[in-house]
Amino acid sequence: MSTVNSPSFDNHELVVFREDPKSGLKAIIAIHNTNLGPALGGCRMYAYANDGLALDDVLRLSRGMTYKSALAGLPLGGGKSVIIGDPATHKSRELLLAMGDFVDSLGGKYISAEDSGTSVADMKVLASRTAHVSGINNQQKYGGDPSPFTAHGVYLGILAALRHRRGRGNLSGVKVALQGAGAVGRNLISLLKKGGATVFASDVNAVNLAQAEALGAEIVDNARITTLDADVFSPCAMGGIINDDTVDVIRAEIVAGAANNQLAHPEHGERLRQRGILYAPDFVINAGGIIDVYMQRANGNQLQSEAKTKAIGDTLTAIFVRADKEEKGTAVIAEALAEERFLLPDGQRAVMRAS
Repeated sequence: MSTVNSPSFDNHELVVFREDPKSGLKAIIAIHNTNLGPALGGCRMYAYANDGLALDDVLRLSRGMTYKSALAGLPLGGGKSVIIGDPATHKSRELLLAMGDFVDSLGGKYISAEDSGTSVADMKVLASRTAHVSGINNQQKYGGDPSPFTAHGVYLGILAALRHRRGRGNLSGVKVALQGAGAVGRNLISLLKKGGATVFASDVNAVNLAQAEALGAEIVDNARITTLDADVFSPCAMGGIINDDTVDVIRAEIVAGAANNQLAHPEHGERLRQRGILYAPDFVINAGGIIDVYMQRANGNQLQSEAKTKAIGDTLTAIFVRADKEEKGTAVIAEALAEERFLLPDGQRAVMRAS
């Protein structure tokens, strides 16, 4: 498989493939950019239909982590790993141990954490084979699962978007259509309900739906969630939800959610702008998790994670204002701001590739 010919390849520094027939591990680690520090990003496990889709996902996700960490003000680069397989049936301790060895083989260039399809418990298994894992602290009140911080950042981002669009940052009378009621989605539902919003939720997982309903969300069919008559559409599942099929049928005036890579292509962000829909760039609004994971690794504390997460709203507001002034899409502005922080002058970047 050719890495450099992938449409999502963006001068990534390192892309490594690993297969371990004994454990069944089939995985890819991608490091996009390490100008600001080591590449930190979650380990996703998903039953990709083919290896090309897995490669595309890890390339896009690792690139997003570079931009996310830069705008969050973290001394980190962007990386990601994917394990190809169904986490419900394919995951085993042996596979996770092999993944730990894979991470360790890069000597700290990449630091792993939990992600979709993996858990804090899984990361603890990896940590038995490598020190290059974060988000596994065993402190009683702080550490481990970063999803509450991701949800809190998205919540603050929704308030910032409402404030920019309507002049008031509160949820009274606001209807939110939330797609994906996993760990982040459920935490977000709780925050939104406490803030006074009406929440409609969808998911492909029946257990997630039951838990969302118990939190006070009204359950709707997954096929209807993008077209729901809501004020905010909040994608919190897989990426690519803003695509040719959905970009012109979204009825919400704000798109703000936790999912990575929400725009299937950059032009979909411009189309949202043309339709008068305010888009909160995903790599800005969902940075609470990486902030928390970094703080755990840096021996920080909950107050530090909370303080940095609160800045997400201010960052988004600055992006919204500049996008309005320059008449450009918010994602374009956000990427430009990030690149001002992590791109180095020509000749100062070492590029390493492996395929």
